[in-house]
Amino acid sequence: MAPVPPGIRLMVSFDRDQWYRALTFILTFLLYTSFHLSRKPISIIKSELHKNCSSVSEISTASSSSQQASLPSKHNDMDCSWKPFDKSNYKQLLGAMDYSFLCAYAVGMYLSGIIGERLPIRLYLTVGMLASGLFTCLFGLGYVYNIHSLGFYICIQACCCCAENLQLRCACVKDKLRVANGLVQTTGWPSVVTCIGNWFGKGRRGLIMGLWNSHTSVGNILGSLIAGYWVSSNWGLSFIVPGIIIAIMGVFCFFFLIEHPNDLKSVYAQNSPPGKSLGVNGHHEVYLQHKNTKNQSYDVELLLPRDSVCVPVQPVVVVKSESEPSAISFTGALQIPGVIDFSLCLLFAKLVSYTFLFWLPLYITKAAHLDAKEAGDLSTLFDVGGIVGGILAGVISDKLGKRATTCAVMLLLAAPTLYGFSMISEFGLGPTIGMLLVCGGLVNGPYALITTAVSADLGTHKSLKGNARALSTVTAIIDGTGSVGAALGPLLAGLLSSGGWDQVFYMLMTADFLALLFLLRLVKKELDSTKSRPISIVQLKEH
Repeated sequence: MAPVPPGIRLMVSFDRDQWYRALTFILTFLLYTSFHLSRKPISIIKSELHKNCSSVSEISTASSSSQQASLPSKHNDMDCSWKPFDKSNYKQLLGAMDYSFLCAYAVGMYLSGIIGERLPIRLYLTVGMLASGLFTCLFGLGYVYNIHSLGFYICIQACCCCAENLQLRCACVKDKLRVANGLVQTTGWPSVVTCIGNWFGKGRRGLIMGLWNSHTSVGNILGSLIAGYWVSSNWGLSFIVPGIIIAIMGVFCFFFLIEHPNDLKSVYAQNSPPGKSLGVNGHHEVYLQHKNTKNQSYDVELLLPRDSVCVPVQPVVVVKSESEPSAISFTGALQIPGVIDFSLCLLFAKLVSYTFLFWLPLYITKAAHLDAKEAGDLSTLFDVGGIVGGILAGVISDKLGKRATTCAVMLLLAAPTLYGFSMISEFGLGPTIGMLLVCGGLVNGPYALITTAVSADLGTHKSLKGNARALSTVTAIIDGTGSVGAALGPLLAGLLSSGGWDQVFYMLMTADFLALLFLLRLVKKELDSTKSRPISIVQLKEH
């Protein structure tokens, strides 16, 4: 008899629960990768919305000088910028556009977690992904229909105030789409963190979630590559293609996402398993099966059923509690020790991360004199560093049992590294590549750890007494507070960059120190504690 192939041996070595864990890990990874993939294009096309076209002007002037030498040229160095970003205040306009998305994201995040605890996560996430795909595609149609109105890029408050004006009502479509996209994108993070937290325990949560959280950087990288492919020829496709991808992933979510291991019980209850038969008086008798393996090889045992001797045992009755724990309230989640500290820390840590997300390609374009595609490709190195930083933060915090201390050390190192990046980026491509990797690791490491392992730890805190319906709300509070910083960072960058990029880097360094400041209380508790478990920092009682 031929031996069983090694691949099949590997497959049958895992039990059913392990396969479902792997499915949940991979599926949620891909789902949130598509979310970030759809957010990245806006940072890539910024350099296309405003660029210096003096070379185009010179060619056009030279070609027309022989025919109309006496007439002045109508071209200038702003001719191929996308109106209204052809003005000198284009950085402020770009910052306002980012702010409209991120502000809606921050507000919606607080509501998303509360709603997610009370609705089926699979359906909630599916609707959010389909809506995100729709609005991302509609955003790209602004290029297709050649819309240049300033109303597309003003904040939502101005749009609402001017809604009576039909002209501005049409002009506000794109900005409202941007805000609507920010709202529907909030369905993603609390949902996927809740799923991954339900399937994986606390033992090696830092490592597992450090690996899993690399979806953020993978999505940014893929988004940069996809957007960069079309940015110079048809930047509308830079949005339409990611929009289609996230919508397709929403369909996969509907068909395959399993929210909790307990959800599978109803499926297997419908099919009576082997060894279970209907006994006297309608009761089920459970049998223990003793395998007879004397005449069968190991390879056959792996795949084929065997004869068995069934010994009846007493039936086991499982009594289900009539009342399930209710979802935690917003104020109740705030009372969990560590939630406020980590939320305020993430506010400033995410400010730094999202400023890089939305402005790094434009900065590289100006500092290194590269075109939009080259700058977008180079900016992916920051995300590569973020993958490594997130994994290292998880591994180190698991090993030391000190999540807050791990974040604090990385934040302390990040501030001088940001200053070094602002200085060394002027000395050529080689040093810039190295500093991008280091900055990515130190900036995204704490951000990744807080939004994943720390959020999951706090959402299953011992003070909840086993109530599992708090994870989504806690995650939404922490990430929602961080999203406030994510909204402020790009806006401040747009305002400060007009006075020079040095001011932007000073703002980022200040934010890093403030993030460190809010962790000092938890760091002190960790250093004074004699516990070494990975979740010790979130099990300490409040004063």
